[in-house]
Amino acid sequence: MSSLPTSLFRRWGHSFEEDAPGAAVYRPTDYAFPRARGRGGIEFRPDGSFIEWAIGRGDAAQPIRGSWTEEGNGRLRIHFDGDVQPAQTLDVLEVNDSILRLKQRGA
Repeated sequence: MSSLPTSLFRRWGHSFEEDAPGAAVYRPTDYAFPRARGRGGIEFRPDGSFIEWAIGRGDAAQPIRGSWTEEGNGRLRIHFDGDVQPAQTLDVLEVNDSILRLKQRGA
């Protein structure tokens, strides 16, 4: 059973305008984002599946599927199906219904 808040489990859009050194900011996809040419995102599901929504052709979101595991203390390990990208470790710095702030660690 996960100790993570249920607010994590949704699709998030990358609010890159709010990023700070060492921290990426995501907002729920229904957030009133400023206009941008494409906006990536991520999605965590309670069953351990994960999707990175990469910006694809014509600025359309393209899913890159994978899975997540909890390593404790708000740390998540992301593995991508087919090793299309290297695994990554994320620290959840803040999460609630309106914001997700993550720190990416080395592979």
